[in-house]
Amino acid sequence: MSVEIKKQQLELAKFIERYSELDGVHPTAIPSLFLIRESIVTEPIARVNETSFCIIVQGEKEVWLAEECFRYGPAQYIVAAADLPVTGQVIKASADSPYLALKLEFSPNQILEVLSDSTTRSGQKKNAKRAMFVSKVDPALLDAVIRLARLLENPKHIPVLAPLFTKEILYWILQGPHGESLAQMAIKGSNGGRIKEVIEHIIKNFDVSFKIEELAEIANMSVASLHRHFKEVTAMSPIQFQKQLRLQEARTMLLADSTDIADVAFRVGYESQSQFSREYSRMFGYSPREDVNRMKAKFNQRIKA
Repeated sequence: MSVEIKKQQLELAKFIERYSELDGVHPTAIPSLFLIRESIVTEPIARVNETSFCIIVQGEKEVWLAEECFRYGPAQYIVAAADLPVTGQVIKASADSPYLALKLEFSPNQILEVLSDSTTRSGQKKNAKRAMFVSKVDPALLDAVIRLARLLENPKHIPVLAPLFTKEILYWILQGPHGESLAQMAIKGSNGGRIKEVIEHIIKNFDVSFKIEELAEIANMSVASLHRHFKEVTAMSPIQFQKQLRLQEARTMLLADSTDIADVAFRVGYESQSQFSREYSRMFGYSPREDVNRMKAKFNQRIKA
């Protein structure tokens, strides 16, 4: 890590600590910007990761997309080029040296705006690429991130400057070694863009059964092409993707005091409670009831501490 990057990261770390005194994810006056702090190693958390950019300045984290692990720490960033069901865990953090990160969400239209104003291009017929990647940060990208964060000290400038700094951040990501992956997911008609439409359809209708031919029609692909490109983008099949969404939503419902397991299973699309319990245990390592009791006990312990 260069001296310049170390200096930039130190500045950003101090800034995040100042605006996030407690552990958790902290929204900011910039609607798409979040500051994250964790002073302990966390439980694995399964959730849908929105299209976003996240940079770590202290600590380390692992994100699992199906069976693929993305591990990153200081001087690295991760990009999700589509909404993806993942499991994330902070693996290096302490009270003296907490995990500190900054997350910026963005839209396909923002990416297209950068593409239209630059020489960065993405071929529509190229094979789709993985919609998640880790890359090394560079001084130019870090500088843009710091300038965006500094706007929190002068909120009156946010409406005009935040979109400009966000555009610059996206520009540097697109210029990076994995920029093609981000570009393809935003361009309508590209293989990546068509898979993104299928992803959005499954997310909106996660509790409804589908035929693979219906998804192929949405993507305007053959069934074989859909399977190939979908797995390349998400690291899983459409059925596996939907299953993860269903189980994640079920866990959220159960933790929110929906204690009727059969009802929750039905609400997320399962016809059989036994099948639901088997797949839940396979994904989370515990039966639904054991998992909820365990998670609530850990939460209460942390509150008391």
